[in-house]
Amino acid sequence: MEGGDLELGELLAAAEAAPPGESVDVVARDLQKRLGAERVSFLFVDLIGQRLVRLVAAGADVAEDAEPMALRGSVYDSVLRNQRQHVQPDGQGGRCVITPVSNRGDCLGVLEVTLQSADETVLRQVRDAAHALAYIIVTDGRFTDLYHLGRRTTETSLAAEIQHQLLPSAPCCEAAQFTLAAGLVPADDIGGDTYDYALDRDTLHVSITDAMGHDTNSALLATLLVGALRRSRRSGCDALKQADHAHQALLTQSRGLATGQLLCVHLETGLCELVNAGHPWPLRLREGTVEEVRLAVNLPFGVVAPGSYRLQELQLHPGDRLILLTDGMLERGAATADLTSVIRDTGALHPREAVRALTGAVLEACHGSLRDDATVLVLDWHGERRRPVGTGPDAER
Repeated sequence: MEGGDLELGELLAAAEAAPPGESVDVVARDLQKRLGAERVSFLFVDLIGQRLVRLVAAGADVAEDAEPMALRGSVYDSVLRNQRQHVQPDGQGGRCVITPVSNRGDCLGVLEVTLQSADETVLRQVRDAAHALAYIIVTDGRFTDLYHLGRRTTETSLAAEIQHQLLPSAPCCEAAQFTLAAGLVPADDIGGDTYDYALDRDTLHVSITDAMGHDTNSALLATLLVGALRRSRRSGCDALKQADHAHQALLTQSRGLATGQLLCVHLETGLCELVNAGHPWPLRLREGTVEEVRLAVNLPFGVVAPGSYRLQELQLHPGDRLILLTDGMLERGAATADLTSVIRDTGALHPREAVRALTGAVLEACHGSLRDDATVLVLDWHGERRRPVGTGPDAER
C-alpha cells in the first residue's frame, strides 16, 4: 500500500481520460493504489426510491450482489439519510467503509470500500474520494446513460420519461441561505407534474406546476410550459413576466391548461415575490406551527380570461420551512394522509427526508396506487446564517 493523500488533479485527469461510464473504475484504482482497497463499488437508489443498484469496478467479483436490493432499513439507507460515513466488519477480518456520495446536498449514492484496516486518516481519504466521485459522476452523466439505465428497476412510461427530462438534474440543493428538496410519485408513471429551480447571484427561482391530464399529452403540455418558463427566466424575467409568457405559450399552442406557482426569493432579504396560477396554497412551518399561506389565486395558465396575473409578496424568516404541493398530494385517497402532522413531525429533518416522509405518507394512504401525480417541494430558509465549508444542514438539525 503506497498511502498518501488524494491528488485531486491526477484523479480528475484520469477520470477525463477514461470512458464516461468508468468513473467507479478510476476511483477504485486510485483507492487500490493508495490504500490497498480490496473491493470498491458505487451504489445508487433506483428511480422509485425503493431499491439499491450496485455498480462495481471492472473485474470485481460481486455476482452475489448483482441484483437490486431493498433500501429500506438497510445500513445504506442510514448512511443516505444521515449523510455520515459508516464503518463495519466485512466478515473476513477487514473493514467495510460506506461513505455518502453527494454534491451540494444531492445524494447520488454511496461508495463502499473494503480495506484491511481503516484509521481516521484512511477514513478521511475515502471521504475525499467519495466527494471527488460525486463531481465526476455529475460530469459523466452528461455523456452516458449508464446511471439512468441502472435506476430503471421497473418499467417507465413514455410520459414519465418525458417528465423526468424536464426536471432539474438534482432534486436537492444546499446553499448558505437555503436548502431545498423535491420529489414526485409515482416516479415511473408520472404525466403532468413538474418542479424546477435555479440559483442566480441574488435570487432563487422556484416553480411547481401541474399540467392537465395524466398521460403523454399532459407530458407534452408540461414540456411547453416548462420551456416557456425557463426561456423567460433565463431572459431575466421576474415571476410576473414568467407567468405571462407561460400563459401566452399555452394559449398560442391551444394545448390545454396548467396550474402553477412561481417564486423569486431574494437571497439578501428573504422577500419572496410569487404568482399563484390556480395552484394549491403553500404550507408553512414556523416555530412548530403549520399553516396555509392564503394567497390570492389567479386562473390557471392557458385559461382565456380578462386581466393579468398578480404579483404577491411573502416574507420568509430564518427557520421557516415552506412546502409547495400539487393537488395529487391532497385529492382522492391521498386526502386521508395527515400531512400537517407529517410536516410538524419532520420539522427537524433535512428537507430530503421531509419530502420522503410526505410522499411516503401519500403512497401509504393510497395503498401504493395513486390515481394522480403527487409532487412536493420543501424549502428551508436559513437567511443570513452561514455554514462552515464542507458541512450541511444534516449536521445542524
